[in-house]
Amino acid sequence: MASSNAVLSENKRPRGEMTSGNMAFAEAMRQINPDVVAAYPITPSTEIPMKFAEFVADGLVDTEYITVESEHSAITACVGASVSGARVMTASSANGVGLMHEIFPIAAAFRAPIVFGLVNRTLGAPININCDHSDSMPERDSGWIQIYCEDAQEVYDSALLAIRLAEHRDVLTPVFVCQDGFITSHCYEAVEFLSDEDVREFVGTREARYPLLDVDNPVSYGSFVTSEYYFEIKRNQIEGMNNVMRVYGDISNELASLTGREYQPLDCYRTDDADYVIVIMSSAAGVVKDVADELRAGGVKAGCVRVRMFRPFPAKEISSALSGKKGVAVLDRSASPGGVSPLAAEVRSALYMSCRYGFVPVSEFIYGLGGRDLFPSDVERVFKGLMAEDYSSGASYIGLRDKNGGAEGGDGDGSR
Repeated sequence: MASSNAVLSENKRPRGEMTSGNMAFAEAMRQINPDVVAAYPITPSTEIPMKFAEFVADGLVDTEYITVESEHSAITACVGASVSGARVMTASSANGVGLMHEIFPIAAAFRAPIVFGLVNRTLGAPININCDHSDSMPERDSGWIQIYCEDAQEVYDSALLAIRLAEHRDVLTPVFVCQDGFITSHCYEAVEFLSDEDVREFVGTREARYPLLDVDNPVSYGSFVTSEYYFEIKRNQIEGMNNVMRVYGDISNELASLTGREYQPLDCYRTDDADYVIVIMSSAAGVVKDVADELRAGGVKAGCVRVRMFRPFPAKEISSALSGKKGVAVLDRSASPGGVSPLAAEVRSALYMSCRYGFVPVSEFIYGLGGRDLFPSDVERVFKGLMAEDYSSGASYIGLRDKNGGAEGGDGDGSR
């Protein structure tokens, strides 16, 4: 294969291009030029390994592309390559992510800095190929960093950030870069790309610590460990996650100086003086922001907090952002049967631990399961419920039909 350095130096991307979230992530992969990619395509992430396979076939990257027989094999190959010292990336969705579940905690415990394009899709059954967050939320305690993107531009930029973050010596933790299936992954919008040279300079090269193939300094991975040592190893792993916010701040500032685009762990929209705030993640945040603007025009102080980094969870930041609010609604695109939905549980926990800010009422809503749309009228009803102090002790549902096909709820809005 021809050296990619020669090819890439002649291949400067235009500054702007209409593309999708999947293609944006694949383009970031091309520019990063990872050492190894192992993948087994699944909808709606299929385009990422498919497009990257074209880059490999065209000689635009030096990557060793491994075609495997399953998603489980894909993530296993990624772990093996990563602990050997390689820079590694992959992508998957839904039940493919579920099949990888056994290996995710192993990757994190091995401190394998894999960057993973997770295109969110609902877990079956029944079979559904559309978006919700039921595939990534079961992995929230697997030890991986989780970043959720609102649009294709953020997907591209987050892939670049994730490489630096994952490989930092104080972090050494794998990263999920999440985007909403079909909504972000397949819809086309304007994305600004950096030049190949700028990306290469920004991401640098991986300097692996304790690589398995360093025969002069032999190490062991996957050994049996008794209770005398296991606890300390896990504590060390947790410390890597505890370092993420500090390291992320430095890296994101560096990228902002290069692009003019800034990505904080929380995207706070018109929240400084807001009385009522909706907390949400990923692509649906745009709907909430639009409705907040409309309500502001009518004199209602509405705002939106988009949680960009779910792991580690920015508890201090969200407590500060929501302090003093008259009402908060948390909209989750996943459910936790028998418990509080994931995002709502984190928000409530963060506020409880910060009682000095005073009591803030928090309502829990579940929306968008299986790809169901969130409409501006739905969001407006949630805001109006907050204004009316219409709080529920349990989860409420947005856009849920009753058995007769109509909207549930006494007022017919399906939000209670």
